[in-house]
Amino acid sequence: MKFFKILTLNLIILSYSNAEEYEETAQYDSLRIKISQMLIFGIQDAQKVLEEDSLLEAYSNMHLGGIILFEKNLARKRSKNQLKALVDEIQRVSKIPSFVAIDEEGGNVTRLKSKYGFHETKTAKYLGNRNNLDSTFYYAKLTSDLLKELGINVNLAPTVDLEINDENFISKAGRSYGRDSDRVFFHARNFIRAHEENDIITVLKHFPGHGSSSTDTHKEFTDISDTWLVEELYPYHKLIIEDKVSGIMTSHVVNKKIDDKMLPATLSDKMIQKLLREFLDYEGVVFSDDMQMGAITKYYGLEEAVTLSINAGVDVLLFSNNQLYKDLVRPEKVISIIEEGVRDGDISLLRINESFRRIQNLKKQKGIIN
Repeated sequence: MKFFKILTLNLIILSYSNAEEYEETAQYDSLRIKISQMLIFGIQDAQKVLEEDSLLEAYSNMHLGGIILFEKNLARKRSKNQLKALVDEIQRVSKIPSFVAIDEEGGNVTRLKSKYGFHETKTAKYLGNRNNLDSTFYYAKLTSDLLKELGINVNLAPTVDLEINDENFISKAGRSYGRDSDRVFFHARNFIRAHEENDIITVLKHFPGHGSSSTDTHKEFTDISDTWLVEELYPYHKLIIEDKVSGIMTSHVVNKKIDDKMLPATLSDKMIQKLLREFLDYEGVVFSDDMQMGAITKYYGLEEAVTLSINAGVDVLLFSNNQLYKDLVRPEKVISIIEEGVRDGDISLLRINESFRRIQNLKKQKGIIN
C-alpha cells in the first residue's frame, strides 16, 4: 500500500508540466481528494448544515466537488434568507470551495419558484416561440443575478435539445427553444451570456440530444438510434467554437449508430471521447446526468456504472439522491469504488488526473477558487 501511494504521488508530480504548477496543486495531491472533487451529491431534504440524517455532515468532512440543490432544500418561509445561509455554510465547511448547483431552466424546471418569493420565469418554449433574444437575455439575467446573490455558482441549464418529437417529456415540459437548431443556438447563447456576467457556470444538456426520444431516461431504457439527427449536435458545435461552453451534461440515451455496444451516452467512450472530445473538439468539463435515473440503475450496478462513466470521459458524476432513505448512495461508497478501481487497474489514473485538472481550472476561471 505504501508503494502504491508513493507511485501515485510520483505519477501526479510527473503529470504537471513544471515545478511551479506542481507546487500550486500540492495541497491537492491525494488520490482520494481528486476523486472526491469529481462528485456532486444531493443532500436529501436538508435545509441547514449538519442536520441529522442529511448528507451534509459527511460532506463537511470530505473534499466533495459540490452539491446540488432542489426545491426540498427550501424552507417555506424566509426562503431566500434560509437558502443563502445554507449555501454560505456549505462553503464554510468545504475543504475546497464547492460547486453549488441547481436546475434553473425556467418555467416548469425551476426550484426557486414564485411561491417562495422568487421572480417569475418563462419556459424555453415560450421564449423560443416569441423569438426575441432580448427577452431571453432579460429572464436569464434575472435568474443569474439571483443565483449570484444566493451564492449558487452552477446552473444546470440551458437545454439545447431540439424539439424533434413534440410528444416527449422535454417538449411537453416546454424545455426546448424549438425545432430549429439555429434558433436553439442563439437563445442558448443569450442565456449563457446573462450568466457569464455573474461568473455563473452554465451546463448544456442533454448530450448528444434528447429531443427525438420517445421514452424518458428518468424511468427507463431510451433508444434514439432511429430518430436522432446529426443536426442535434449543431448547438453544441457552434457554442464550443464561440468558447461559450463551461460544461456539458451527458444524457443516458442509447444510439447504436454511434455506439454499437448500445451503452448510454454517460457510459459510452464513443459518445464522449470520440464524438464530443475528438469530433466536436470539446476540452471542458463533462457532467453526468443523475446517475440514479432508471436508464442507469435498472440495467447497471453502481460499481459498473461509475467505472464505465469515468473511463468514458465523465469528469463530474452527479448523484441527486432523490431516493428513499434506504436507497441513498453515500459519498464514501462511491469514493471507495473509484479508489479500488484505480488500484485494480479498472479505472485509469490518467482519467482521474484529467478530470481533476479540468474541474480545478473551471473553478479558477469562475473565481470559485483563487
